[in-house]
Amino acid sequence: MFRHDYPFDPTQGHDLAALLAVAAPEEPADFASFWRGLHARSRTVAVAPALRELPSPQARIRVFAVEFTSLDGLRIRGWLTRPRDEPVERGAVVGHGYGGRDGPDFHLPLPRTALLFPCARGISRSAGTGIPANPDDHVLHGIQQRETYVLGGCAADTVWCAASTLLELFPMAARRLEYLGISFGGGVGALALPWDERFHRAHLNVPSFGHHPRRLTWPCVGSGAAVRRYQERTGRALETLRYFDAAVAARYSRIPLHVAAARFDPAVPPPGQFAIHNALAGPRELFVLKAGHFEHPGTAAEAARLRDALAYFFNHDF
Repeated sequence: MFRHDYPFDPTQGHDLAALLAVAAPEEPADFASFWRGLHARSRTVAVAPALRELPSPQARIRVFAVEFTSLDGLRIRGWLTRPRDEPVERGAVVGHGYGGRDGPDFHLPLPRTALLFPCARGISRSAGTGIPANPDDHVLHGIQQRETYVLGGCAADTVWCAASTLLELFPMAARRLEYLGISFGGGVGALALPWDERFHRAHLNVPSFGHHPRRLTWPCVGSGAAVRRYQERTGRALETLRYFDAAVAARYSRIPLHVAAARFDPAVPPPGQFAIHNALAGPRELFVLKAGHFEHPGTAAEAARLRDALAYFFNHDF
């Protein structure tokens, strides 16, 4: 599909028909109860948000540094934006990839929206919590047990407690609360959204953490490769990862979800991305990307088409 220097096939040998046939793996009997319990704990957290206004590069947008409390008493930091001269009529939480983020996004097609851009524990503005910032180490933090695995805390940081923060600051956003996440943020969103009734619709872009039993057999680069090496060394990763499979969680999704899944991706194997989409139980829309985590001559045009699709998905009935 593309010329590349990877020592493996970033399509994992799947054409589009095969990708659309990938099913989610079998789930543990207590999968749902585990996630409902984690969500219930996060909803009891007093998030205590604090804002500090920053200079804005956009005349029509106000920008704030934000921090709030998440599970385990950790203060999570990030950014918040809101319209300068228009009323806030809805809210959106925006998750980041494993590269973190260095500021808010200004390109999202969400008018009259307060947007919260949290940084997950250990990453970017939420570094310094005793959790390693390096993606290869971060993705393994606490993996020995499901109760200590870092992704559970990240779900609270970047979805549940982030939503509580946004709604405490902007109660009017309760009528239309949305989520957008890419890669790491897409996978965490898929894991966390089914358990929180406050969200109305969401977008997942090249979501990670889909179909761990097969993901551990697919060669890739980045954090997925670190987990695969850990499994090969210890044989113990899957015992925990069965509870953090975004394709399994997708079975419990009920809200409208828009998924951008890539046919070619060296970092997040495409079959795992499509397994998440294919398992969604609620209304779903699929935007097929030629590639994810890979620059190619059509990247800019494809990104523009995706923005147009998101503008329609989030605004056509608003």
